[in-house]
Amino acid sequence: MTDIPNLTFHDGHTMPQLGFGIWQVDKDGAAEVVRSALEVGYRMIDGAYLYMNEEGLGEGLRRSGVPREEVFITTKVWNFDHGRDKARASVQRSLETIGVDQLDLVLIHWPVPSQDLFVETWETFIQMRDERLMRSIGVSNFNADHLEWIISATGEAPVLNQIELNPELQQPEMRAANAAHNIVTQAWTPLGNARSFEADPIKAAAQRTGKSPAQVILRWHIQSGHAVIPRSIKPERQAENLALFDFELTADEVEAFKSLDVGLRTGPDPSVFKMM
Repeated sequence: MTDIPNLTFHDGHTMPQLGFGIWQVDKDGAAEVVRSALEVGYRMIDGAYLYMNEEGLGEGLRRSGVPREEVFITTKVWNFDHGRDKARASVQRSLETIGVDQLDLVLIHWPVPSQDLFVETWETFIQMRDERLMRSIGVSNFNADHLEWIISATGEAPVLNQIELNPELQQPEMRAANAAHNIVTQAWTPLGNARSFEADPIKAAAQRTGKSPAQVILRWHIQSGHAVIPRSIKPERQAENLALFDFELTADEVEAFKSLDVGLRTGPDPSVFKMM
């Protein structure tokens, strides 16, 4: 199995730097996709209530035969479940649906500032963490001001902030804001929907290393210190996305990536997104 490096959170717990995402994985096929991912070597599965496939996540884990303690499981609390009681009920529902006694990491999926409930939700996360319903707590799609609000209110920073991050949306300011609080940056849509696969810096690095554009981009994430969660339903592509540790990008190649950042999002702006 590939030896995936771990990242250490500020709470002392660790997480594999490279994991497997199950966003947009059909619920009927999720169990087999998760089983396959674990079989090829992933040990971190990133899920969410919104994805409607948590039951498949749990079934895939059981089918794989990999011991529960060897697999890091993340889920997220969706926008309509903000607030003390709803957030607690959402976490309990995910525990039951996946079929585990404790989650490794739970994230607030979006801040939804228009609701003004994400601080209360964060306070509830701290309580549930202390009750050992989850080992670590974090956020997703939080901007720097959202982070400051919850840290100022509670004195506690998330261990991780999962943000949209890829060659065309590199978010240096947001990564710096995370780093200032010792928060791990995790990339969703890490390949940017393949929009930069034909870019000269990526093609040149792929040609030099004999790797695919996807592998080059994922390697850039790894060398940049990001946690990353690629997704594929195909076992061969799952294995390809895992094969990142037998090559390195040069300093010049990493520097060339900076030219690809055009600030283009594939998803919504967290400051205004409020889909319920």
